[in-house]
Amino acid sequence: DGFSWKTANIETFLHEQSTDIAMGVDSKDNKDEGAGDQGIMFGYACDETDSLMPAPIDYSHKILKTLSDYRHNNDSFFGPDSKSQVSVLYKNNRPKNISSIVVSSQHLETANNNEIRRKILEIIEAAIPNLILPSEKKILINPTGRFVIGGPDGDAGLTGRKIIVDTYGGAAPHGGGAFSGKDYTKVDRSAAYMARYLAKNIVASG
Repeated sequence: DGFSWKTANIETFLHEQSTDIAMGVDSKDNKDEGAGDQGIMFGYACDETDSLMPAPIDYSHKILKTLSDYRHNNDSFFGPDSKSQVSVLYKNNRPKNISSIVVSSQHLETANNNEIRRKILEIIEAAIPNLILPSEKKILINPTGRFVIGGPDGDAGLTGRKIIVDTYGGAAPHGGGAFSGKDYTKVDRSAAYMARYLAKNIVASG
């Protein structure tokens, strides 16, 4: 609702890439494909979780995956827009306990806050069953109050969320600017994924 391909008006204003940058990207004379620009690459694997990802982002991924599976497999009041943050206390560089959990999920207007909270608590417990959860006061669910309007109808920005995902839950320092997208000639994200892939295989092989 409010954002449909049937009614959307899309205007595109594009021009060719700078010829100065294109010199490093365009493949000719059988030369290797160039990166085209500078970038900072970051990627690693760790043994905090089975996924070899840091505990905070691994737990938040599991919560959102469980929430998504529930939404797809049940006639529920949840919408597709959701986000989660799990704060973990560390001692001697190892995860000690979860200090707080935030889960926000879009929902139907007819759903009341009590049933939303009850169901999301069940989803959290199912997603990370072997962990000691913080007190219910430290589990914040739709903390702004209501989340009926979601997706691009509610807010256009995804940059901040993608930055946190691509920095492993904020484990890598960054300046707040957008990372590059799916363009494989832009080195930031693709190289970070490759770095994690290599590190994961090294850790897994001992």
